[in-house]
Amino acid sequence: MATNTLLKVKSLKVKSVSNGHEVPNTRLEVRKTYKLYIDGKFPRTESGRIYALKDPSGKVLANVCRGSRKDLRDSIVSNRKAQESWAGRSAYNKAQILYRIAETLEGRKAQFTEVLIQQGDAPAQARKEVDAAIDLLVYYAGWSDKYIQVFSSVNPVESSHFNFSYHEPMGLVTVIAPQREGLKGIVSTLAPMIVGGNVCTLIASEKYPLTAVDFAEVLQASDVPAGVVNILTGYRKEFLAPASSHMDVNALLHIDLDAEQRRLVQTNAALNVKRMIDFSKEELLSPYRILAAQEVKTTWHPIGT
Repeated sequence: MATNTLLKVKSLKVKSVSNGHEVPNTRLEVRKTYKLYIDGKFPRTESGRIYALKDPSGKVLANVCRGSRKDLRDSIVSNRKAQESWAGRSAYNKAQILYRIAETLEGRKAQFTEVLIQQGDAPAQARKEVDAAIDLLVYYAGWSDKYIQVFSSVNPVESSHFNFSYHEPMGLVTVIAPQREGLKGIVSTLAPMIVGGNVCTLIASEKYPLTAVDFAEVLQASDVPAGVVNILTGYRKEFLAPASSHMDVNALLHIDLDAEQRRLVQTNAALNVKRMIDFSKEELLSPYRILAAQEVKTTWHPIGT
């Protein structure tokens, strides 16, 4: 027994014995492959392109997929297939799923904190951001069965009718994640969109793509149906034109586009009267973020017939 134990210990310490000399056991680290997230799966970009993500010191952290127009089209097709089913789910069920995302993220706080630090955040800032992202998910989960009650109305009319106004999801929203926040920027844009019954394609931040792909794993493990949220990594400038001109996208959400980028997406969005949503001045905790991607529908019902 003792001999076997010793052999096991020595086998961990040496790789081989050559000419009577022990050779140190050196192993290659198994690095994570960062892919896209489309339709509940993790495909590589169809173009085969990548870009090297570096930390502040210049060290390469990972090779990240550089998504293409084709990836965007595939994502939008997947979104559209999932939209009707997701919008038809009860408010209670959508709240459960958002809360489950928060639970899963809570269990992986250390991982997300470390990934944010690797991409340049200070440790205290990273811990604070992860906590804030979890709190945002819980907040919007709480609004799931309340925002329609708060914002819908019975309207006064001259005729013998009831006139009701209520809110329905727009449908498909392309989200341009902010560059300055790796996790909170994702959650603060996605949560109010999906809790309102919309589906989303998220264009991840070029600075924080690793966080976006890790968050996709959280979504996959949190009962979010395939196609409700898709996440693409790559260069923002390559996605803006096709995302804003695609005729099957109902809205485009952004926070930190510059003046030239705004002109581009606004011009393209006019082709199909796509709604432009700017969260740069919106409070993080606000039900009006949900209303930004809602349409008001009005129903008339006769009285006394």
